[in-house]
Amino acid sequence: MSQASEQFTTEKRILLALRKTLANIVKDVTPSNRSLQSPLQTSTIEDIKMCFNLISAREYEIAKQAGIEIKERPRFIDEPTINNVVSIDNLTKK
Repeated sequence: MSQASEQFTTEKRILLALRKTLANIVKDVTPSNRSLQSPLQTSTIEDIKMCFNLISAREYEIAKQAGIEIKERPRFIDEPTINNVVSIDNLTKK
């Protein structure tokens, strides 16, 4: 493994750890009842969003430099992961 790829691997691991830690902090301080106010200040919430955006942007840059096309999108837990392709050839009138 070259030094550059080792650097990217280490950087990817750091970004993943930052993303997970930040997400867990947000989960821990988010009130379970929506009627309760968050203990975080609005400016802190905006800073957290900025951190997530910066992490995502750097992950995208790393993937692009590695020649990887990122097509991943957020999915619901119960959302099927298999695409169901239906042919429309049989739907035309004769």
